[in-house]
Amino acid sequence: MGPLRSLLAASGLLKTATCQGMAPGYIKRADTQKLQTVFEKYASLEIEGVKFMTKEDFVIKYLELLPVANFNKESLHLLCGVLDQSKEGRISFAEFQAFEGNLCAPDALYKTAFQLFDTDGNGTVSFDEFLGILSKTTIHQKIPFNYECDFIKLYFGKDKDRKITYSEFSQFLHDFHEEYASVAFKAMDKEGSGFISSADFEEIMSSVKSHLLTPSIQANLRAAAQGGPNGQSVSYAYFIAFISLLSNMELIKKVYLNATNGSRTVEITKEEFLYSAQMMSQITPLEIDVLFVLCDLLHQTGKVMYSDFQEIAPEQYMKQVTRRITEIKAVANPEERSNFMAVLESLYRFSLGAVAGACGATAVYPIDLVKTRMQNQRTGSYIGELMYRNSFDCFKKVVRHEGFTGLYRGLVPQLLGVAPEKAIKLTMNDLARDKLRHLNDGNLPVWAEMIAGGCGGASQVMFTNPLEIVKIRLQVAGEITSGARVSAWGVIKELGFFGLYKGSRACFMRDVPFSMIYFPSYAHLKAEFADENGYNSPLSLLTAGAIAGMPAASLVTPADVIKTRLQVVARAGQTTYTGTLDAARKIYAEEGFMAFWKGAVARMCRSSPQFGVTLVTYELLQRYFFIDFGGSKPTGQMSEATAGAAIKSDNPDHVGGYQVARPIFTGVESKFGLLLPKFSH
Repeated sequence: MGPLRSLLAASGLLKTATCQGMAPGYIKRADTQKLQTVFEKYASLEIEGVKFMTKEDFVIKYLELLPVANFNKESLHLLCGVLDQSKEGRISFAEFQAFEGNLCAPDALYKTAFQLFDTDGNGTVSFDEFLGILSKTTIHQKIPFNYECDFIKLYFGKDKDRKITYSEFSQFLHDFHEEYASVAFKAMDKEGSGFISSADFEEIMSSVKSHLLTPSIQANLRAAAQGGPNGQSVSYAYFIAFISLLSNMELIKKVYLNATNGSRTVEITKEEFLYSAQMMSQITPLEIDVLFVLCDLLHQTGKVMYSDFQEIAPEQYMKQVTRRITEIKAVANPEERSNFMAVLESLYRFSLGAVAGACGATAVYPIDLVKTRMQNQRTGSYIGELMYRNSFDCFKKVVRHEGFTGLYRGLVPQLLGVAPEKAIKLTMNDLARDKLRHLNDGNLPVWAEMIAGGCGGASQVMFTNPLEIVKIRLQVAGEITSGARVSAWGVIKELGFFGLYKGSRACFMRDVPFSMIYFPSYAHLKAEFADENGYNSPLSLLTAGAIAGMPAASLVTPADVIKTRLQVVARAGQTTYTGTLDAARKIYAEEGFMAFWKGAVARMCRSSPQFGVTLVTYELLQRYFFIDFGGSKPTGQMSEATAGAAIKSDNPDHVGGYQVARPIFTGVESKFGLLLPKFSH
């Protein structure tokens, strides 16, 4: 962790994952009274004044594990049996509370699986109990297991009359699915050659190891098989390496992060990955070969980056942290994205950028007014002209002589112009980044980020210059209390169309470098401030935007000073300028080099928070009003968690351990392949 990350972590701005958020063992037990209230809310059965939950109450109404209609009754009975230790077909509050405690345990996943198989509730699992449950799963129905093999006898005895305890069962369940894959391979390899066809490989993986397959991998199974060293045939070694890779994706992620020093955006080659994997002997070169075959099927670059794991890694949840107000999928998949959809996406971004720009401008407008008056203050050309000693003195005098509303003089025309200005800047930057990323095979180097930022800055000048010349003249008008009242429309009529673009060259010299510095800085700081699960909180977005604005705003101050001098109306006795170079020469000759940095602090104090507010608003609007046009999506809005990381329920009735009940039951299916049919047929 770098010094910047350490500082932010210490200050609480950067959140890192902790065991409390990662394991169900650290979930706090529910209050008994609160748990009793929830139980009685869902319990529909009453016997002699005592309430009980039925199977449907618990599985369907409370946890919503099965559909309301046409549900599979055998699956309902088996799932309810995890709680119903008395085997009476109903759940008492004592059983409901006891299971809540089990869900808070560190080994809740294995305990739940054990209770599923312990159908008579005696604390052990017999072979008949194991067979009774497994025969109901979809895996057994597709490829039957040979229960006369030595593997079964080693655990249950040669006569299969031995009962195994919880600890033994947890190891057995883990080993069983590894053995199941080998048994399926042998069944397909009828000639005993050690090879199976790509079609057989696809069938085994879809049947026995379906819980390891993401949609992307499921769709490319045959291609992945044919990408191996044996073409159309799959060797046993490749088969085992394929399964081992998908089973150990968390270790693969650690190898990648070790190779990139914690970065999630760097592409690395197979050689770099192999070098990093040397320190972790659990990963074999063949498994790495399989990884790069899969990555090549996804994007054909010959390299791998962290985002690839989201399409490969099984047992993975991507938690949507922000509650979305709208969630619209405009296209079914990226391949169906048309030019019309690309135009709609730009209009969507433009609209959100307009709102974000208005919010940012309003938040810092008083600072902008102080900055403008400080930059327009000249020394050495007019006696008695020095009105303000510093920015703070300027702020006080504006409030004293013009009132609080004086700080917002010229805000209305500013908002009318800043909305399209910021909107086109954000939209063009995003559009250019997308195009440059596409031209660079999904990669976006720093030079491309700077070009994209420059495009955004250049595109806004057509809006910025007229907006700022009106704003500046309104802001400095308050300095002369005896002068006639100045209005925005009056300034526009006085200047005319071409006059509104006075100082546009200096404006261009300011905005293009600003955006070339700002947007790449923001993108990298945003990634740096994301927590270990890849999520950016609003505070981290605000901080990244504000910090990125500091160097960008301060370094272009000389161009901003020249632009301001060109755009204000010179009073009697003040120096006038004919153009950008003329202004630069006269300012230097009359006021010295430091005059170019007048208002730098005020400008930095204005631009830094303004762009922080603008960018956090822009990103949050994209989260709240989400529309998927099939293009790129902003990073940092999803929080990654794996099978070992329970995602808490949003249901307020899921209290205590029941916050993770659904992920635990889902984990029993995904980790052990115990997929119970949900519908009756």
